[in-house]
Amino acid sequence: MYNLRGEIKSYIVREGRTMEEVVTMLKEMYNRSGSVSNLSGKLNRGTLRYQEAKEIADVLDYDIIWVKRR
Repeated sequence: MYNLRGEIKSYIVREGRTMEEVVTMLKEMYNRSGSVSNLSGKLNRGTLRYQEAKEIADVLDYDIIWVKRR
């Protein structure tokens, strides 16, 4: 089963960021009103919207790329 929570958290750690920093960056770049507990809850419940995942990738300076399976 796909683990979006683990994947997003690993990118945050890889970039040397904390969840608090990511939430702050989302507030600054996208005028998001949220908290660490809100983001963490969405990741734990699996209710993060695709747009939110794209915005997290953006603030961490990543692109989400779709690749056709063989």
